[in-house]
Amino acid sequence: MKKNIKIILVLILLLIVGSLIGYKEYNDPFNRIKRTGVLKVGMTGDYLPVSFYNEDTGTYSGFDVELIETMADQLGVKIEYVRTSWPTLTQDTLDNKFDLAICGITITEERKKVALMSDGYLANGKTILIRKEDVDKYKTLDDINKKEVVVMENPGGTNEKFVRANLPEATLIIHESNAEIPHLIAQGEADVMITEILEAGYYIQIEDNLAAPLINEPFTHGELGILMPKGYEKLLSYTNNFIEKEKDSGLIDMLANKYIYH
Repeated sequence: MKKNIKIILVLILLLIVGSLIGYKEYNDPFNRIKRTGVLKVGMTGDYLPVSFYNEDTGTYSGFDVELIETMADQLGVKIEYVRTSWPTLTQDTLDNKFDLAICGITITEERKKVALMSDGYLANGKTILIRKEDVDKYKTLDDINKKEVVVMENPGGTNEKFVRANLPEATLIIHESNAEIPHLIAQGEADVMITEILEAGYYIQIEDNLAAPLINEPFTHGELGILMPKGYEKLLSYTNNFIEKEKDSGLIDMLANKYIYH
C-alpha cells in the first residue's frame, strides 16, 4: 500500500513538473511570437539611413527596417512597429513594450548588463558632422572642446554621452529630434554634431554644405546590434543565426550598398 502511494505521488509530481515545463515553453517569448504571428519591433525612426519614420505615410524605411522585415518574413510573422525614443529606449525594452529594438543601436557593455544584445551586424564609430567651410577648423576633439564651439545632440543616446565625457568645455545644445540636427548644423544653428559614421556619410550626400572630414578616422569603433529584454534567449539565438546567415549570403552587404554607400 505504501509503495503504491509513493508511486502515485511520484506520478503526480512528474505531472506537475511536466505541466510547469509545458507552461514555460508555451509562454516563452519566441514561441509566443510564432504562435501569434506578430513580432513587436521598437524603433525610434529618427536615424537615417538605418531607421526613418515618415509622418505623412505612417511607414518606416531604412537599412534596419529592411533587415528586420527580412527576418520576420523568414520567421513567418508580421511586424508591429512600436515607437520609442533614445531617452526611453532601455526602459521601454525592460518594460517589454516590444520584443526587440533595432534602429542603429550601438552595442555597449552598459546595455548588455541590463538587457540582451545580438551579435554585431554593421560596423560603426563616432565622428563629426560640420559645415564644409569649417573643415580646417575642427580636426581633433581638442579643436571642438572649447566654450565657443556649439555642439548639438539628441537626448539619451550614446552621442550625448560621448559629448559629455569627451567635450566638457564645449557648449552642448540638446535637440529632441535627431533627424533634424544635420539640417540645423547646415543652417548654422550649431557648429558640430557628434554622430556615427553611417549617419554622417548619409547626410554629406544629401546636404551640399555639410562635411565629415574625419569619417575614415572615427573616435570610436563599435557595431550595431539588436536589443531585446532578458528572457528572450531563444529569440536572441534565432537572431544571431539570422545575422550570421545573411552576412554569408551577402544580404547585409547589399543593404549597406543600397542605403549607406550609394
